Amino acid sequence: MFSRAELSKIRTEFWIAFGQYMKPVPNAQGRKINWPNYKTGIKDVYFRMRAERGFASIGIELGHSDPELQELFFDQFKELKNLFKGSLGEEWDWKLHDLNEYGQPVSKIEKVLAGVQVTNREDWPKIISFLKPRIIALDEFWDNVKPGFEDF
Repeated sequence: MFSRAELSKIRTEFWIAFGQYMKPVPNAQGRKINWPNYKTGIKDVYFRMRAERGFASIGIELGHSDPELQELFFDQFKELKNLFKGSLGEEWDWKLHDLNEYGQPVSKIEKVLAGVQVTNREDWPKIISFLKPRIIALDEFWDNVKPGFEDF
């Protein structure tokens, strides 16, 4: 078992390694980007990557406190589902009004890789290989659709 501090240190080391690995990769506009802390530029729309004990995940999280506004954004993404699937090349899980790890209501579009441990450095290449192509494809998708979300 790991203490909370040890687990925090391992996660920090993982995200530093991931960031260094991704550093040479430009975003869809050819610019440098901080991939682990991706900023969508739209309030309450987040790209979340997680590496935990038992799984890794990547997704879009809609954190609007107003459930109707959250649903409106979720519906906007659903309108783009075919483009999303074409950009990402796979099905993701779509969850309207789910809860995040803090118990707050959010809506999510995510992909999960089960059976990996951030605490096991031997799993890091699997986790990075899972996250890298998806965050790049998500960035390309977002570059195309972001203008449609700017007027909300």
